[in-house]
Amino acid sequence: MHNVRNGDSNCLCETNCCVFASMSYVRPHTNRCFSIAHAHYLSNSKSVKMADSLRRLVNIGTFNVLQEKLERWLDNYYLNTCDQNVARGCEIIELNSKVQGQLFKLLSVCAQEGGMYGGASVIKSRLLPFLGQNFFTSGATTDTSLSVIAEATAKNREIDEIQDQYEESLRDLECDLRAKELENQDLRDELAETKDQVNRSSRTASTDKLFLENENRELRRKLTDAQDELVRLRARSNLVDDLERQIRQLKNELYITTSKPSYLTSDTIDSLSKYRYTPRVSSPLSMDDPVQRVRETNLISRWNDLFSQDRLDAMDTLRTAFINYEYPPDHENIQRIVFEAVKESFNVAKTAFRQFKMKVRSNLAITHTGPETLEEAVQDYINRNVDLYDAPGMVSDVIRKLNVNPSIFLPRDTTFAVIQPFIRECVKVAWQMSALAHSLDISVASKAELFDDTKYRRSYDSEYTAPLVNHHIWPCLAQGPHIRMKGECCTRRGASLSRRSRSPTRSRSVSPGPRSRSRSRSQSPTRRSRSPSPRRSGFQQVY
Repeated sequence: MHNVRNGDSNCLCETNCCVFASMSYVRPHTNRCFSIAHAHYLSNSKSVKMADSLRRLVNIGTFNVLQEKLERWLDNYYLNTCDQNVARGCEIIELNSKVQGQLFKLLSVCAQEGGMYGGASVIKSRLLPFLGQNFFTSGATTDTSLSVIAEATAKNREIDEIQDQYEESLRDLECDLRAKELENQDLRDELAETKDQVNRSSRTASTDKLFLENENRELRRKLTDAQDELVRLRARSNLVDDLERQIRQLKNELYITTSKPSYLTSDTIDSLSKYRYTPRVSSPLSMDDPVQRVRETNLISRWNDLFSQDRLDAMDTLRTAFINYEYPPDHENIQRIVFEAVKESFNVAKTAFRQFKMKVRSNLAITHTGPETLEEAVQDYINRNVDLYDAPGMVSDVIRKLNVNPSIFLPRDTTFAVIQPFIRECVKVAWQMSALAHSLDISVASKAELFDDTKYRRSYDSEYTAPLVNHHIWPCLAQGPHIRMKGECCTRRGASLSRRSRSPTRSRSVSPGPRSRSRSRSQSPTRRSRSPSPRRSGFQQVY
């Protein structure tokens, strides 16, 4: 070994080969000199020594020191002198020879454990090629040996990397497998919990269903009891309502008989004593009663005739009265007079009919026994005796109310009796409309009210952009909340609630002069002004 340290790398290789050859030659002779038992003892002791030697070699870390020296030599190669580089190389060779000596000892011990020919095949396949003739001198240079070693090292490194990757991928797969198993276990647990919840929910639902069915049966029973109680209470309330209605009717009858003039005649009292109710197919209070339908149709037709004929005749009469007394006829004032006459006729007729109906009810209540109701008997009597009214008295009341109306006026020495025929017809129609089971009436009209297209239509001389009514020309006919016939009004801008009234007394005493002429709204028309008939101008009947 001393010669190897002072020689070059080729001499070192040759020396190693000679050592291997001597070991292979000496080993069979040595093993044959000992017995089998002694061989086993030696093999066990050598195994322990080999393990200790290998552990010391690993703990020393000689190969790490050798690698560090090589890296340091490479870093300082161009900085060192030739002698320094040779010294560094010799130092590394000495260290390498020491390591090789230890390895050869370990190899000899390992070969001895296998018996006479233990490890021979491996030594022949791995080390004999280095002992061939001219192996180191036939062309295999030092660079070639280093390249072979480098390739072997690279292959070993690739194998190690592949093995590491395989192990890492195997670990990842194992981790994924464990994760999937955990997820599957969680899903199994969730499935089990869900099944438990479904079972609990089904049991709860069945219990709730039974409870709700019992509760529904109980509520139905209570509802039936409440309906029965409601029927009993309604029967009692009907009795109370009837009594209260009779009390109110008696009070109204007492008030009217003590405060209003009586329009009842002796014929009315006689007919009440002779009246006997005859059963009918339909109730006289029904909307489908034939008397109600026929009379309602005839009265609406008569209402149209009043507007298209009688109204114009009355306006011509008033215009002639103004002209005869040398007053300029005020067309607006004439329209106001006609409208007020119709309105007062309905007021007087409704008051008289209310008194008449209360008197009939009070007399029939004494002898009425059924099977019809008292109201049906009263309406049947009214339908049969609709003409039992005091027309002259009601006409006089209408003329008296027109005389005290401050919104209209007439010439001097002229009264509203000039339109008495028109007032009589209006009173007659108003009475008959009030006598219906479902009466017809005019809508309430006020001065300067907002124009309502559902109740009125504008006259030909109106301002169609004006929102307020200046004066009414003809009232609107209604049946309860339903409009049956539209009325007519005049809309003008500047219509005000504070319009100055004209006193009838003063207007009659003032002689025609420039002052009275200037107060008139318009000159007398040269021809008879007729408003279009409701049937011809959209004055349609509303049902």
